[in-house]
Amino acid sequence: MTVALMWEAKAADGRGTDLLDWARGQEPETPPLRRETFSAPGGRVLVITWWSADFSASLPELPEPPPELIARPVHRWRFEQV
Repeated sequence: MTVALMWEAKAADGRGTDLLDWARGQEPETPPLRRETFSAPGGRVLVITWWSADFSASLPELPEPPPELIARPVHRWRFEQV
């Protein structure tokens, strides 16, 4: 089974580039099958990682960024391929 983890954060005012750089620098010890990083207006950053695992498996997730980089807590979702 393939599981996708989605991690989305909104940057604090003027910190979009800093948040994007921070997210790009976060690499788990075990690399995912695939990883993509996106940005959007308003300082939003989205990271999607794909894993070969069961839906409920314990997988390395991106942590919370430093508080000064974000406007709100990170949103996280988990999906399975169908």
